[in-house]
Amino acid sequence: MATTDKASPRDRLLDAAAELFYRDGVSIGVEALCRTAGVSKRSMYQLFESKDEVLAASLERRAPGYAAQLTAGADEADTPRERILYVFERAEKLSAEPEYQGCPYLAALVELKNPEHQASLVARAAKQQLQDSLRAQAELGGARDPELLARQLMLIFDGASARAGARIETLDGLTTTTVTTLLDAAGVQ
Repeated sequence: MATTDKASPRDRLLDAAAELFYRDGVSIGVEALCRTAGVSKRSMYQLFESKDEVLAASLERRAPGYAAQLTAGADEADTPRERILYVFERAEKLSAEPEYQGCPYLAALVELKNPEHQASLVARAAKQQLQDSLRAQAELGGARDPELLARQLMLIFDGASARAGARIETLDGLTTTTVTTLLDAAGVQ
């Protein structure tokens, strides 16, 4: 059985979709997507019903890696407070990269506008997973109202992501300072 180093057409489409949709937005055309992936339109439509399905699949495929970027390892954070702050420290670090365009899930939600779009459902689930993680850490840390704190933290995360992605704001310590104030007010250890 011969092996090849070349990625499958499906993987090439998902890789191209992740890159193009993040960099240029969800309105990118099928022609550009297929050209970048090196896949014919016919092949794309054999693998996926629509460009929307490609977008949803690319967001879903990216979710575990995105979540892992924001999750502290055992050697990076011991307490719930440190694990929450780690999310914002990583967001600050990621936002300084030249190719940073903000949170890909927030961008998809904002661009699509349709909460029932299959890619919106994937994006909302990814955002909910982050909020649930923040709520769980807030609860472990003794927050007086973990649900409210998680919602407040998501506002900071998404606002910072949008402003940094649009190059309106640099986050250099801004989000971690703000989050520290919220954690103190909520009683998180």
